[in-house]
Amino acid sequence: MASLDRVKVLVLGDSGVGKSSLVHLLCQNQVLGNPSWTVGCSVDVRVQDYKEGTPEEKTYYIELWDVGGSIGSASSIKSTRAVFYNSINGIILVHDLTNKKSSQNLYRWSLEALNKDSSPTGVIVSNGSDYDREQFAENPVPLLLIGTKFDQIADNKRNEVLTRTAFLSEDFNAEEINLDCTNPRYLAAGTSNAVKLSRFFDKVIEKRYFTRDPSQMTGFTDRKRFNFKSLHYD
Repeated sequence: MASLDRVKVLVLGDSGVGKSSLVHLLCQNQVLGNPSWTVGCSVDVRVQDYKEGTPEEKTYYIELWDVGGSIGSASSIKSTRAVFYNSINGIILVHDLTNKKSSQNLYRWSLEALNKDSSPTGVIVSNGSDYDREQFAENPVPLLLIGTKFDQIADNKRNEVLTRTAFLSEDFNAEEINLDCTNPRYLAAGTSNAVKLSRFFDKVIEKRYFTRDPSQMTGFTDRKRFNFKSLHYD
């Protein structure tokens, strides 16, 4: 069989949010029975039918790079992580819906990856502050926001959590998916989550192979740096 074209998608977020379980579910369509901590980076592959059901349909490989570590790691660890941020075509930002701090840290994860910065400092999380969304509107790399442990949200907290994720989605100019990685039905064919996921991967492929200037999608060395002075975050 002829080799397939491929794209590289980073999977970023704090340790313990369920990135490995998510990647296994996305690539194997199965629940990961015994998840463990990721050291360095783990790569799995998903097959994606681009523009499925149309005359333009074509099959691609989606490489999902599950990057381990903590955003508060030593600078040497961050510097090591930076090697995984080369030539990326998309980013999935993962947070634990029951852990507000993991949601807040997505801003810093995005800064580290988009700037390939070994020490993304100076991020201030505050209430009602001025945040410039246009930075992500101009970002050429597609982003997807995925919240895990949806089943563990208390009923009396659900509206609050969903409001918070809606703000995140708006800030990152990205669609959001909320799910439980131990239940494949959240990504079952025909569900809104499955549609969003397929739309995201199609966008990644489109940007990589069909954009007028694909060279813009191979890294960020010459792109303007992203900088958050302060973030409105309840």
